[in-house]
Amino acid sequence: MSETAGEIPALVVRTERVDDIRPLVPLVDPRHPLVFVRRGQGIAGVGEALRLSFSGPNRFQDAAAAWKRVAAAARVDDPIGLPGTGLVALGAFAFADSSAATSVLIVPSIIIGRRDGVSWVTRVGTVEPPVESPLGSDFSVKFDFGTLDRAAYVRAVEAALVHLRAGELSKVVLAREMFGQLPPGADLRVLLGELAEGYPDTWTFAVDGLIGSSPETLITASHGVVTARVLAGSAPRGVDPIADQGSAATLATSAKDLDEHEFALHSLLASLTPHARNVTFSEQPFTLKLPNLWHLASDVEGELTDGSSSLDLIAALHPTAAVAGTPTAAALSLISELEGFDRGRYAGPVGWVGADGDGEWAIALRSAQVSEDGHITAWAGAGIVADSDPEKELAETRMKFRPVIDAFA
Repeated sequence: MSETAGEIPALVVRTERVDDIRPLVPLVDPRHPLVFVRRGQGIAGVGEALRLSFSGPNRFQDAAAAWKRVAAAARVDDPIGLPGTGLVALGAFAFADSSAATSVLIVPSIIIGRRDGVSWVTRVGTVEPPVESPLGSDFSVKFDFGTLDRAAYVRAVEAALVHLRAGELSKVVLAREMFGQLPPGADLRVLLGELAEGYPDTWTFAVDGLIGSSPETLITASHGVVTARVLAGSAPRGVDPIADQGSAATLATSAKDLDEHEFALHSLLASLTPHARNVTFSEQPFTLKLPNLWHLASDVEGELTDGSSSLDLIAALHPTAAVAGTPTAAALSLISELEGFDRGRYAGPVGWVGADGDGEWAIALRSAQVSEDGHITAWAGAGIVADSDPEKELAETRMKFRPVIDAFA
């Protein structure tokens, strides 16, 4: 069941070019930031002109339909015409159909953006642009284990291996959580600044309390072209340049990681090809270097054939094998059985959609949800295949916790 906040309003939207704006993070609300940036480019929002809420198995389809109504009713003055200008909503969606977490599309009252050397401000209604305010003091958060501590996670992986080796499924992604408490008055822009600076090649995001820095692009749709980046298979960075290159080379030739990556890539291609033609991807994945680990990565590109919006595409693609497993139904069932908690918006789509339906969406990895009372839930997961080693998978989750845990700490 989906719900929206009453009638769809006729939004009045005006975008104008401004002098260069950077960085974007200091301009947003310190307690309720709205951000989606990478390499210093992207959008940030202040306030809420409109919030649409959705839940249940049809949340993506309902969001796509509601957004079309919002866009059709809006009066938009956008002389710039770049991705992210004009009418824009930032969104975050729950991972599971049965999740208690609400999926949202939020149209900020003010949108500040920067792309290809062009900066702009978009006002929804009659509002003044935000003024940069100093970042708050550093703060530190101590995290404790959630539903699965280290030993329990190893047991969950061992249980998954029984099903995998019996041939019931080829891959399953198992996650675990950690809990913390935000200090009173903490400025979340400090955390976002740490993530954006420390992980510049990832999507740093903040939407409705969901904060993180994801390396994985679920889908980008722009003027009929769709692109995606698949990540699956990982290894720690080496302690020196020689060890680091050795780690990358080992990952690139690891049968276990190559199998895991192939499952994720084929999952995305199977979901995307009904909507696109001339879909291309590299024959072999490449190694993607992040500050704390190496990933196997594949870039995918195609031409849209059916006029799908970016919201339609995330409905078709989610959940990929990179965050669930394969076959999807069997993986989701095993996740529900072994994890024992609601993932909320973790591993769901997070990003933005424009009035024309184009948009950029990442998968909410390396992320945490901050509630109104300051409770923090952080997540990390690992892809399990038949020859996985439970202790190594546990170590992988430790690596994947690092960006968010370190930024909070």
